[in-house]
Amino acid sequence: MKIIDKHAVSLASINAEESLDAEAAQLARLIYNLAPHDGTFSQRIPGLSIGRYSRIETDYVKTFYLPSLLIVAQGAKAITLGQEVYGFNRSNMLMLPVALPVALQTTQASPSEPFLGVRLDLDPQRIAELVLKVYPQGLPPIRQRSAGYVMAADLGIVNAVRRLLEYLPNPGDAELLAPLVMDEIVLRVLRGPIGVHLAEIGFADSGVQRVTKAIAWLRDNFAQQMKVADLAELVHMSVSSFHEHFKGVTSMSPLQYQKALRLHEARRLMVVSSMDATSACQLVGYVSTPQFSRDYSRFFGSPPSRDIARWRQQTQILSSLNPRP
Repeated sequence: MKIIDKHAVSLASINAEESLDAEAAQLARLIYNLAPHDGTFSQRIPGLSIGRYSRIETDYVKTFYLPSLLIVAQGAKAITLGQEVYGFNRSNMLMLPVALPVALQTTQASPSEPFLGVRLDLDPQRIAELVLKVYPQGLPPIRQRSAGYVMAADLGIVNAVRRLLEYLPNPGDAELLAPLVMDEIVLRVLRGPIGVHLAEIGFADSGVQRVTKAIAWLRDNFAQQMKVADLAELVHMSVSSFHEHFKGVTSMSPLQYQKALRLHEARRLMVVSSMDATSACQLVGYVSTPQFSRDYSRFFGSPPSRDIARWRQQTQILSSLNPRP
């Protein structure tokens, strides 16, 4: 009979939690020092970005994420993916297997203890190269898919992310060592409790890979008229099977996904290119300007003119901030 020392198990759990807390604290300090003020900032390592937010947000911020892994060092956020809402903080991580429009809300933050997090974009091609090392016999059956997958914070992954940020000041380290650490992070996720869902990205005939192919077409052709039957044919699936897989992976229908793409691009054109709403709506595929305004208001919470004015005001405020508040 095997005797389990409950005291030793409890002590080991406490030590693991303390180690995770220490790693998260180091990661938080690095993020804080790298982020000049509130906002999201891309780093010199491809696919790596950091975020810092000092206030709880009452409204959701709409944006677009590639397949990615989200890691929190301090504070908490809520993220809406289609019809699903996920909360994540220092105790867990969130993985998104496909490119998705998302709505983000900071739920735990303050000027003295801001939200501090990292996003790592996942490269499907690299995952395809690594996945056979973990699943050489193929994937086990997958009964249910979703737009996002939560896993408990992993000490090894937090440590690896911390090392990535430490490489940033040295271009040689960022260029030569960062790809190895990115592979390490992918392998750790593949071997973890949500690994099979990440692995699907790397299997050519998986349901996720077929949805990914349809998403790629939508992102390249969002201004065109689209029929779900044509998309299903493109990925060699029946209409009913394609619709079921697409909604399972994205938590929205193909038409809802296309509308989100159009509205995000219209907002980008108005913010970045100073385009008027009528021109933007026509460029993204809308025929009716009133319909565009109604969809925009429902999606972003205010009509185009008011939303863009708010964005420009926020940009002016951020540009006037000192490098270190």
